[in-house]
Amino acid sequence: MVQPDYHLTVKELPEELRPRERLRRDGASALSNKELLAIILRTGTRSESVLDLASRLLTVHGGLRGLVSVTLDELSTISGIGTAKAAMIRAALELGKRVSSMAPEVRPVIRSPQDVSILLMEEMRHLDREQFRTVLLNTKNQVLETEVVSVGSLSSSIVHPREVFKNPIKKSAAALILVHNHPSGDPTPSREDIEVTNRLAEAGKILGIEILDHIIIGDNKYSSLKEKGLI
Repeated sequence: MVQPDYHLTVKELPEELRPRERLRRDGASALSNKELLAIILRTGTRSESVLDLASRLLTVHGGLRGLVSVTLDELSTISGIGTAKAAMIRAALELGKRVSSMAPEVRPVIRSPQDVSILLMEEMRHLDREQFRTVLLNTKNQVLETEVVSVGSLSSSIVHPREVFKNPIKKSAAALILVHNHPSGDPTPSREDIEVTNRLAEAGKILGIEILDHIIIGDNKYSSLKEKGLI
């Protein structure tokens, strides 16, 4: 009597070899095309594990490039696929195509205090409350993000190092530029501005995130503590 072939299901694999566990532990980039496709398919058939099914799809159609050109109807007729799995495969492939066709994001580059002024002056010059922001930069001084850290009263803002550095740490920022406005329109730094800057610069040294400058926005004019030698 011929014994039927036995195929391990994903649940029968050691946990460290299961595609979803590997993705969670090692990240998606560590997985093979077969493993990624198996995650999309979710289940195999009675005679074929989901990994074997994914492998067969890729082999028959010449890999991912070939799979891109297979229609929904064609996928639906493949043994073990059906309409639902065919739709998931087509949707995943279409998302991949759209991402690859997108133009790369253009990030502003900060080379001088004036660049910060151009970035934020019109947005901040007419605010009626002090608002403290950070400009997060990568290693090429490209802007990753600008963040509102605190909104204060007419004359002061409340700034705590914990709040200033929480998001930059999360975003792996290489450096920060501090920015706040003076509702009076006069961007001359106050003693408190200088003290806050020095305190945050010291915290940044400990965390490995450099404070490059502190820009104070007035009414169509600004002050740079870096240019004034105050940082």
